[in-house]
Amino acid sequence: MSESWLWMGAAELGRGIAAGAMDPRELTEVYLNAIEGHPQAPAIYARLTPERAREEAAAAADRARSGLTRGPLDGVPVSWKDLFDTAGVATESGSPLLAGRVPERDAEVLARATRAGLVCLGKTHQTELAFSGLGLNPATATPPNINDPELAPGGSSSGAATSVAFGLAAAAIGSDTGGSVRVPAAWNDIVGLKTTHGLLSLEGVVPLCPRFDSVGPLCRSVEDASLLLSVLAAMPAPDLVGATLEGRHFLVLEHEALASRPEVGQAFDAAVAALQTAGARVSYGAPAAAIDCLNLAPVLFATEAYATWGERIEAAPDLIYGPVRERFRGGGAFSGIDYIRGWTQLEGYRAAYLSETAGYDAVLMATTANTPPNTERLLADPDHFAMENLLTLRNTRVANLLGLAALTLPTGRPSAGLMMMAPPMAERALLRLGAAAERALR
Repeated sequence: MSESWLWMGAAELGRGIAAGAMDPRELTEVYLNAIEGHPQAPAIYARLTPERAREEAAAAADRARSGLTRGPLDGVPVSWKDLFDTAGVATESGSPLLAGRVPERDAEVLARATRAGLVCLGKTHQTELAFSGLGLNPATATPPNINDPELAPGGSSSGAATSVAFGLAAAAIGSDTGGSVRVPAAWNDIVGLKTTHGLLSLEGVVPLCPRFDSVGPLCRSVEDASLLLSVLAAMPAPDLVGATLEGRHFLVLEHEALASRPEVGQAFDAAVAALQTAGARVSYGAPAAAIDCLNLAPVLFATEAYATWGERIEAAPDLIYGPVRERFRGGGAFSGIDYIRGWTQLEGYRAAYLSETAGYDAVLMATTANTPPNTERLLADPDHFAMENLLTLRNTRVANLLGLAALTLPTGRPSAGLMMMAPPMAERALLRLGAAAERALR
């Protein structure tokens, strides 16, 4: 029976603990044993925290016996991306540039999760410094894709997504700057929530682009995402009861600049049809701001990333994977004037987009325009790596640039996600829509 726990969602496990059907100590041992015995675990976890996990599980068990649980996820084991500070445990953001970096304190979001009773299993692998959507990391490890180990897992929260997909964590916490929660979630057939920048604390999170970075969960269901958001934000969980698509109006972003590869387009069209069958109304179009904002990605993302890491990279350039290093260096081509002008333009695009989409409940896109490419070819061909990385992040970047909340759901087709986007700080409404859409897509 306990082996089946590995495939349950976080919410379901929490209910089992609260009902006395599961002991958090046994549950944690099931996960730790599964990780120890799984051939792909070293490519998924950068390091484990078994002592911490067992201590936290024991405390959760005591609370459960006393009827004093701290919330619906008390005692549930989760993984953390390697850019969240963990007191006394190396946090290296997947980069040899940060080898041996051991923080003294937990990141604020990890501290909140601990106070809510979640159990920390360990730290998951990621792209170096979180600056790629493909999930490859020759310097540490590249996790396997759940659908084919020869394909890229998606990134940069690659280990986060695969820890859930392979049954080695009940849920995972990752980060999203340009798509790093949603891409690996979509490519590994799970749920991923990109929160609005500023909603969740970035204290103790190794930065990439501080004006775009965000924290978000990767998990098995929208209910899981809702409960995890509640924990990380220290706010009540969204009410998903009675969520429906009846009478909801969605805008599908449709423009030649947003074309998907055929297999993705087919999966997306089928998903939209399922939402319509469930009662949603769908319109098609593309606010100019959603297209034009993409032209600002190089000057805003790369410049901020290079400003954050350029000095460290140039002091030891051989320590970082070539294609990722060159992507950082691209930010050096822009001036401060370019960057400020870019932000001025982006603020105008954000206002225009919100005005043009105000009559819709959510805006829909395929999460990625492509399916996972072959890992070996990406490693062998830097030009192919660059091309696929840009295509992989094109759709997800829309939400980051426009400052939106976004949710990716599995469509039932391998490695093809449906992305729903909502206005800033509208996560609660987005998750209600997501819960209804999730049912329609099953």
